[in-house]
Amino acid sequence: MTGGDAQGSLTNSESLSAPFAGAPGSAAHSRLVQRLRRRYADELALLPPGAPNRESMTACLAALAGRGHDLGARLRILRQLVMERLVVLDCEQAAPLEAVTRAVTELAGLALDAACEDAFAQLDERHGPPLTAAGACAHLWVIGMGKLGARELNVSSDIDLIYIHDEDGETTGRADGRGQVSAQEYFTRAVKLIQALVGDVTEHGFVFRVDLALRPNGNSGPTVCSLDALEEYMQVQGREWERFAWMKSRAVAPRAAIKGGSAQALRGVVLPFVFRRYLDYNVFEALRTLHHQIRDHASKRSAGRPERANDVKLSRGGIREIEFTVQLLQVVRGGQFPELRTRPTLEALQRVARAGLMPRETADALARAYVFLRRVEHRIQYLDDQQTHILPTQDEDLDWIARTLGYDSACPFLADLGAHREFVAQEFDRLLGGDAPCKGCGKKGQGAAARAAPPEIEAVLALLPPPVRERVEEWRQHPRVQALRDEARGRLLRLLQRTAQWLREGRVGEDAVLRFVDWVEPLLRRESYVALLLERPSVHERLLTVLGTARWPARYLLQHPGVIDELANAGVLAERFDAATFERELEERHAALRRTREDDEENLLNLLRRAHHAEVFRTLVRDVTGRLTVEQVADDLSALADAILRVTTRWCWPRLRQKHRGEPRFGVIAYGKLGGKELGYGSDLDIVFVFDDDDERAPEIYGALVRKLINWLTVKTGEGDLFEIDTALRPNGNSGLLVTSIDAYADYQENRGSNTAWTWEHQAMTRARMIPPVLGEAGALEARFDAVRHAVVTAPRDRAALKAEIIAMRERMRAAHPVPPGLFDVKHSPGGMVDAEFVTQFLVLADSGAHPGLEPNLGNIALLRRAEDAGLLPPGVGQHAGDAYRSLRRRQHMARLDEQPTQVPPEGVAAERDAIMVLWQAVFGDMKA
Repeated sequence: MTGGDAQGSLTNSESLSAPFAGAPGSAAHSRLVQRLRRRYADELALLPPGAPNRESMTACLAALAGRGHDLGARLRILRQLVMERLVVLDCEQAAPLEAVTRAVTELAGLALDAACEDAFAQLDERHGPPLTAAGACAHLWVIGMGKLGARELNVSSDIDLIYIHDEDGETTGRADGRGQVSAQEYFTRAVKLIQALVGDVTEHGFVFRVDLALRPNGNSGPTVCSLDALEEYMQVQGREWERFAWMKSRAVAPRAAIKGGSAQALRGVVLPFVFRRYLDYNVFEALRTLHHQIRDHASKRSAGRPERANDVKLSRGGIREIEFTVQLLQVVRGGQFPELRTRPTLEALQRVARAGLMPRETADALARAYVFLRRVEHRIQYLDDQQTHILPTQDEDLDWIARTLGYDSACPFLADLGAHREFVAQEFDRLLGGDAPCKGCGKKGQGAAARAAPPEIEAVLALLPPPVRERVEEWRQHPRVQALRDEARGRLLRLLQRTAQWLREGRVGEDAVLRFVDWVEPLLRRESYVALLLERPSVHERLLTVLGTARWPARYLLQHPGVIDELANAGVLAERFDAATFERELEERHAALRRTREDDEENLLNLLRRAHHAEVFRTLVRDVTGRLTVEQVADDLSALADAILRVTTRWCWPRLRQKHRGEPRFGVIAYGKLGGKELGYGSDLDIVFVFDDDDERAPEIYGALVRKLINWLTVKTGEGDLFEIDTALRPNGNSGLLVTSIDAYADYQENRGSNTAWTWEHQAMTRARMIPPVLGEAGALEARFDAVRHAVVTAPRDRAALKAEIIAMRERMRAAHPVPPGLFDVKHSPGGMVDAEFVTQFLVLADSGAHPGLEPNLGNIALLRRAEDAGLLPPGVGQHAGDAYRSLRRRQHMARLDEQPTQVPPEGVAAERDAIMVLWQAVFGDMKA
């Protein structure tokens, strides 16, 4: 069961159809309409004008009751009247598809609700109401599957139902003490009565054909099962194709149970079955198998009867392939991306497009095809009220369908039908069969490669060079490999075969393959990763490319293996981090979890971590493939941290029991690498928390917020953690309060009172900034902070004393980071990065008052150039030192990526060291650090 069925931008079927006013009088061609107008001429006017809805159908039932019809007859006559009305609205007045499907769906809901009430009334009289062991009323839920669950019923559809009751128990019995039965027996009898009332054929026909084949254990299972039995079935026996069926499930009756909320208990059982917590590529093969069975069945049905090949639902390029396309994307990713969870096909298409899983133009074209095919399907069924999806063979019937769709004749209609179906078939085959031939896998697409017979391990080992062969040889006795199912072991061997072939061709290197083996080995129990790589050779190749670049990416992938799905999007390399999009998508996922009541802290913590890890990995891929500079990497990682802090604050505040206002008056000040927008992979966050709130409870309330915020950021869950947090730069350091009022913060920094900041804290202030609580909007608290920072960095100072204090601090840092003789530490040695940073901080604190261009927090390189332009440095010194700083940052960055030491032979960095030492000499003279 999923939430969020509201229609999206292109789900209004009017916007998906060519303008057409309808064909007046055309409904009379329908043989169904002809029969209904003869048989129910006196009753047709009982259905109020307009598109049928629950209110108008309820009014019609009341009118029919006034004429003496029993409930079964009333429902059947109502169904006939609704069908006649829909043919007129659709064919003569060009009603949108949604108006037709909604009317049929509401008719089904109304009929099932009435049938439940009638059945319960009869059984309560015989047996008394059913009660649970705790004495509460036991409930039966009628679950609509497929198109009924998605509110997409066609006009001659059967309804797929599953009957579930909440708990075992017994009925109270009658007043005479007799008639007591178990709740299971009560509900089994209820189902029998409901089925008869809705599905039996009488002189007025039926209300709906009912199919119970989707229930647990199919037609061999009981007609009603308990919620506990359903959960056990899903955990033990549930098959992959059943996940697709349950994805559209919805409690449709009785209405009282839905309104009372008891049916919500189903969510906790169904959602984990349908949507797995990880990216689930195992379903590709399951859907392939199901689709082949459907196509084979359709082929057998049409053997010797070619007209049956024109099935707009089941044939190639039909409605079912559109549904499968979008459902596959939803099932694979819906566990981690809850915003994809929705029942209606048209809305789901738009959601997968918004998530970047399908090009927008493809989603729109599939939506147009879906509406077109559904409208054709309805006209086929309007002819004789038959549950068929096959185009008629009579010329006059084909011409009628064409004319009611706005065509002059059948020929252009059939041409458009063929074009839609061909597009659908190509997209479906691309999804299941591969978006391109796999080089190195023969000329077959991905699907064919995935289904090929697995090689023997000896054949794979023979393809590998000695170092890799020795490593893979260990798998012969590895317990994880031995524990694999035959199918999973076959996938693994096919994947190794492809890897070996690429290695022989020179497309990947030995280091990449060895790291790949180390990466995949601990993940073998989670078969979905191997399935993903086998299904997507492009992902497999990009993964090997990333693994071959450096050691740290391999370690990150081992810690967060789910991020490899980011490699499925080729466009990931061309993009940059977009904070607005990132925050919007997180809020959409949060809203989706809230709709299904899954927005507990654990799920939100994991949601934040998955999103953060995915974005870090995207930046990492762009980095190691040379798409970003070191500065751009730092900018994007810093912007990502800002976004995480904003979102986490927004999500923590409403969960604070003692909160006293709608929005907090609270800010996060970034220092250090985050403040200077120089964040690296794995950097901790130096942050300080302030508030601007006069409420007497404010210190306590914001203290609680900060503790929760830090916990959300640092606690390790199954998805890992987000950041290490360092708050030592707050007033009074680790002995100070976790959160401070902005007034107290200003007093401390501006040296008002006896408790004031040290010089090193003012050095830190040169790189400090407040993270805007709303992206792109400067609030009042940010303005207060900017005023404090301005006062600090532009304050008049004794230049000599400032030099002495900064050099003393530099000496203490150097003593804390000794460097072995004969090596140069790119950060801490004389002429290293810290020297450039300390010089920059001195210039900002000493000269910003006279040179306002030094005040902004622009980073060391830009500020050194500004200092040179202001005449504070000799010509070329600032430029050369900035270039040297950039070079050392790049060297440090690459060393950390490959887990190499940042202490290097000095000869290789002599130019950079000399440039920074010239800078130090120009500012501090002979004063040694």
